[in-house]
Amino acid sequence: MESELRYTYLPSSLHIFESVPSTNQTLWRLLKDGADKKSVVIATQQTSGRGQWGREWISPTGGLYLSVGVVPKLEAADSYRLTLASAWGIAAQLRQCGISVGIKWPNDLVLEGRKLGGILTETKVNNGQITQAVIGVGINWANPVPETGINLQSWQDSQPHQAISGLEMLTKTVLVGIQSGIDCLSQEGISVLLSKYLDLLTNIGEQVYIDNLLGTVVGVTTQGNLHISFDIKELNDIKMPEIYLEPGTISLGYRKSSVLF
Repeated sequence: MESELRYTYLPSSLHIFESVPSTNQTLWRLLKDGADKKSVVIATQQTSGRGQWGREWISPTGGLYLSVGVVPKLEAADSYRLTLASAWGIAAQLRQCGISVGIKWPNDLVLEGRKLGGILTETKVNNGQITQAVIGVGINWANPVPETGINLQSWQDSQPHQAISGLEMLTKTVLVGIQSGIDCLSQEGISVLLSKYLDLLTNIGEQVYIDNLLGTVVGVTTQGNLHISFDIKELNDIKMPEIYLEPGTISLGYRKSSVLF
């Protein structure tokens, strides 16, 4: 079932569903049928939610599941900048509410070392330019979560101040965050955006093993690649003191458990 609602802070074309296979998939279908290119889809639950690289995204009732249509002026090669922008924008908005959200490379939102939410960006390209993008976001609000997850409502119950009153306010915060991230990217450029993203990245200084060599996370490139530096003393004759890994190449995981959400 779909309903139409209007709020002053939301786009004019808002589509709300009780249950959909995937909000991204639903928005792509609506766009194909002629919906406004900046439409928003929100669902109470997803039956076939998707995360990055085809992973299943568990989406029970109680969470926030939404997708936003975007028409960016970006080349196809720069598509991951939309994910960087959205992750920073949402995290920054939540931090303004007093919620100490960080970013785990490349696209997860984390709170106290556990996963609060994630972002999935999909694009359509023509002649090397992005003609349409869909940014999907899932945030744990009151839904059950695995050991590596955390939901915002339970976390707030242990805090002296509850900044987010419910799903509607969380929706507003996320949408404002996405818009602020896109605005930063388009108005201030990738260098400024990336600096802000890195300020909230929890992986800086984290040590990882690559082919049995111990490296340290030192940054992220403008294309979203993870920058890892190695101790030259350990490399001996190997002349590759640093590498850059594309999203999906490795999973940095969570400290709480080996289980991935």
